[in-house]
Amino acid sequence: MPQTASSVEVSKSFGRFSRQALESPLTITHHGHESLVLLSHAEYQRLKSRDRQVYTLDNIPDEIAEGVRAARAPAEAAAFDNEVES
Repeated sequence: MPQTASSVEVSKSFGRFSRQALESPLTITHHGHESLVLLSHAEYQRLKSRDRQVYTLDNIPDEIAEGVRAARAPAEAAAFDNEVES
């Protein structure tokens, strides 16, 4: 269940809210608008691990390169084969 608290509440009882944030993220509002999220380090690490991996042409893993080489456009894309730049 998402938790929400105002920045004033959090500043007055940071210890309590930080313990709650270990269980589930806490949205902190400022003047009624969502502004921050307090979450556990483990949850932060889990989310960061899902960031996209970026490769340069020199370090693309073989399985990704082979997947790109084997990829084919769907038949519907043939409609764009004769486009002319303006």
